[in-house]
Amino acid sequence: MTDSSPQSNPNAVPGAADVPAAAEGQQQEQRRGGGGGGRGDRRGDRRGGRRGQDRDSEWQERVVQIRRVSKTVKGGKKMSFRAIVVVGNEKGQVGVGVGKAGDVIGAVRKGVADGKKHLVKVPLTRHSSIPTLSNGRDGAASVLIRPAAPGTGVIAGGSIRTVLELAGIKNVLAKRLGSKTPLNNARAAMVALSSLRTHKETAKERGISLEQIYS
Repeated sequence: MTDSSPQSNPNAVPGAADVPAAAEGQQQEQRRGGGGGGRGDRRGDRRGGRRGQDRDSEWQERVVQIRRVSKTVKGGKKMSFRAIVVVGNEKGQVGVGVGKAGDVIGAVRKGVADGKKHLVKVPLTRHSSIPTLSNGRDGAASVLIRPAAPGTGVIAGGSIRTVLELAGIKNVLAKRLGSKTPLNNARAAMVALSSLRTHKETAKERGISLEQIYS
């Protein structure tokens, strides 16, 4: 007595009852000439790409400086490019990144990725300013940032201005003290912004009421 089940005979063709509905649809799609990538797959890829672009569209990138640098190796000098990039969404998040590569585009791309890894959350007031005065220092560069009245604008220069603008600060006064290096000034501005605290957070840390802060 022979067993006629599909499991015992691997070459047997399964019947219509053994084929799932999803497989039938896939077979029909292949007969129509759709192949593995149908219209639905292409539409899904397009939608996924648009969503990724919408997510990345809120971030702005500005190149502060591009320099050609060299590294001395055994065979001579190896030339490459270094890019300083500031990344921000103008909603209180900003970061400074540095990238090095053999071409300018690769260096900028690495700088953007590095900047997004070192984001800082900046507390903003209702007038798009900072709550208190702050100082930042990095290397030989020192930066002083203080709040300003509405309508003042961003009074700053160099890489500090770029950091403040991409952070979403509209009214602020900043002064560069010490070194003129763009990278050190940008990082000093990041240190100053990262040390900012709102009045509510300060009152909570000190264990007093908010009214005592203003008095």
